[in-house]
Amino acid sequence: MVSTRSTDPSPPAARGAGEPAEKRGTLQIFLGCAPGVGKTYEMLAQAATLAVEGADVVAAIVETHGRSGTARMLEGIETVPTTPVHYRGTVLDELDLPAVLERAPDVVLVDELAHSNAPGGANAKRWEDIRDILDAGIDVLSTVNIQHLESLNDVVAQITGVTQRETVPDDVVRAADQVELVDIAPEALRRRLSAGKVYPGERIQGALVNYFRQGNLTALRELALLWLADRVDDSLADYRAEHAITDTWETRERVVVAVTGGPESATLLRRASRIASRSSAELIAVHVIRGDGLLDRLSGELPSLSDLAAGFNARIHTVVGDSIPETLLDFARGVNATQLVMGTSRRSRWQRLVDEGTGAGVVRMSGKIDVHMVTHDQERQRNPLDIRETRFHRPLSWMLAVVVPCAAAAALFGLDRWLGFASETAVFFVVVLAISMLGGVGPAALTAIASGLLLNFFFTDPRYTFTIDSVENLSTIVVMLLIAIAVAALVDSATVRRREATRAAGEAELLATFAGAVLSGQSLDKLLELVRETFDQQSVSVVRIDDGSSVPVVENAVGVDPATTPSEADTVCTVPSGPFVLLLRGPAVGGRDRRVLTAVASQAAGVVERRRLAEEASSAKALAETDRLRRALLSAVSHDLRTPLAAVKAAASSLRSTDVSFSAEDTAELLATIEESTDHLSALVGNLLDSSRLAAGVVRPQMRTVYLAEVVGRVLVGMSTYDIRQVNRVEIGVRDIAVHADSVLLERVLANLIDNGLRHGGDGPVQVTAEITAADPRRVLIGVVDHGEGIRPHDREQIFAAFHRLGDQNTSSGVGLGLSVAQGFTEAMGGALDAHDTPGGGLTLVVDLPADPDPIEGADGVATTDR
Repeated sequence: MVSTRSTDPSPPAARGAGEPAEKRGTLQIFLGCAPGVGKTYEMLAQAATLAVEGADVVAAIVETHGRSGTARMLEGIETVPTTPVHYRGTVLDELDLPAVLERAPDVVLVDELAHSNAPGGANAKRWEDIRDILDAGIDVLSTVNIQHLESLNDVVAQITGVTQRETVPDDVVRAADQVELVDIAPEALRRRLSAGKVYPGERIQGALVNYFRQGNLTALRELALLWLADRVDDSLADYRAEHAITDTWETRERVVVAVTGGPESATLLRRASRIASRSSAELIAVHVIRGDGLLDRLSGELPSLSDLAAGFNARIHTVVGDSIPETLLDFARGVNATQLVMGTSRRSRWQRLVDEGTGAGVVRMSGKIDVHMVTHDQERQRNPLDIRETRFHRPLSWMLAVVVPCAAAAALFGLDRWLGFASETAVFFVVVLAISMLGGVGPAALTAIASGLLLNFFFTDPRYTFTIDSVENLSTIVVMLLIAIAVAALVDSATVRRREATRAAGEAELLATFAGAVLSGQSLDKLLELVRETFDQQSVSVVRIDDGSSVPVVENAVGVDPATTPSEADTVCTVPSGPFVLLLRGPAVGGRDRRVLTAVASQAAGVVERRRLAEEASSAKALAETDRLRRALLSAVSHDLRTPLAAVKAAASSLRSTDVSFSAEDTAELLATIEESTDHLSALVGNLLDSSRLAAGVVRPQMRTVYLAEVVGRVLVGMSTYDIRQVNRVEIGVRDIAVHADSVLLERVLANLIDNGLRHGGDGPVQVTAEITAADPRRVLIGVVDHGEGIRPHDREQIFAAFHRLGDQNTSSGVGLGLSVAQGFTEAMGGALDAHDTPGGGLTLVVDLPADPDPIEGADGVATTDR
């Protein structure tokens, strides 16, 4: 047996006897990979150790399940008596929370964290009882199996074929001060099971070939290890953030892949996925938008990349930064990455001489992060002579403005004997145009002046002097100067427009990212988290500041220690048309990004307003529905309640009359009339109350294994008290079929359906049938068949509406709630109610419910809570 602690291995601190509880108690949970691994045994062993150390330890709930070894561990530990609760003919032993709080020990043992309490107690779940105990300053030791965690419920059902009915929210277990994994090899657990140490003998073989198959146990073991690893990782992230640690700790492999959105990005994602899978690492993709507005023109394929990344269980994170290498590495260190994957540089060799590029910069500054440079076949569509995006743009322009004319003059000096003045002048014109294309009026003018002087000094008469004795020479220099200035001005203007366009494209990409989050239906928290991540902020919050109110209201906030007032924030973005402000804590956001943040603030305010309007609309709809039901109810009961009341009144008045003497038979008939009318009133009021419960959404089914024969029998017994003749018309054909349902709700459903058939099905029999469907053995179809007049096809959609009485239904009695209530209760149990024509005439009402779950769950339907 292997025990692994995810946090500090020291046990919860024990208080001295009688010491007041000044703080919340600590919670230690023993997490089992599967039933029978020994969680309760480990909990009792820990309790014994604490008792030896002097702690006051008591047991509130400990389930030994008849295991002698576990029972012996419980000897010597004081036990708080449980509370017997009578529920549906069964006595359940539940935790006595008031007794535990009154006893106030140092440590209390509470087994089976995911257990559901019987109705009537202070809390619905045992973990809520534990929360109250912790609030009282008492330390708690508890147990839970991995299959009972809410987030893994569907995964476990898919692996084992058993749906766990008892679950506990993951946050409850994650919030524990200490989680200890209790593990055992699948082969050893199966040997324990075969030896009778887990289940009694009659259940061993069925368990071995079903739930406890070796593949199932191996998968559950891996689930437990992975879930616990995530919890440890969360604790490590919190610790690093709390202590401002930015260095990479290689505790778990994480691979970050940098994508540009270009054609090579898919190759990088696939290569990074292979690298991550080989080391069982987490894969994270990141796209950097340059804060200087120079957007990579190949980023248009990001939407399709998001789908590809999702296939690798990764998400593309978008961040903003002026320096791509620094931004990439800051992001990688922020997520504690150990490896960084990126594409090789598209720069030519001479370009890397003047600017090392992103790849070289990342490698130089990577530190402990391993950098993988992935080759690809994509070439950047860019003029190899264009240096305008390098950091040496301006200095190199001034340098070339002097060097290139001098180099041209040297070359022409050697060719002077073969070239004429016109050819030499043309060469200098080309030089001026070339330097002007680099941009900058100053370097272009310097090139023109230098070229004119060199042309005059070396190639015009008188040579080797700066004397200008010809108007033609002067005009050549002037023309060079004018052409250089004009071309440079055009280049500068185009560069400015290009920068503005790329900056606008960058802003548009950010806005599209944020708008996409809103349009895809993500919550406001997700939108703010995207803002926080994109701009590398500590926290982001949306605050409402109403006129006349001095206290701001925080609508939503993400991150650590969010700002609640503008004075606490480092960056404040106001919404132009509303009382909202977006508050950011972290690095100050520059003016270029404030326009984006202002738009995002408006989007966030819109989400808040839509949420408020939706709540108001929902309330208005509920009020309108309530008013409609009230009016319909008043209309319906005006006759249906008066009729039996009038009958009761008339019969009672006759019996009290002194003017007439009634025989024994007449008296019995009048009393029968009173009793029948009273039963009718009781049924009407019961349906009205059930309808109001459904409308209020307070129906909470208690699902368990229910045998149909027992339910139908109880229905007929109840009906026979007021009309035995009608009950004799019911034919039962449900055999020994069982369903997974709430016994009380199912009884009400069948009572209403059978009553409907008896009232409106003519004089023929009403048949109750049940069968397991061949198409899906996990479903049971329960039919209530009558042979009345049936209903018209166009009325079938309204048959289950409240206060509607259609087709073969007699309008002399009933408010039209029976079928509506039956449908509501059926859907609350995860089923469906439908109506069909009976062959030969009549109506067949079909209830579709889940069949009895896997027998391993036991007759009570509770799935092996701690076995």
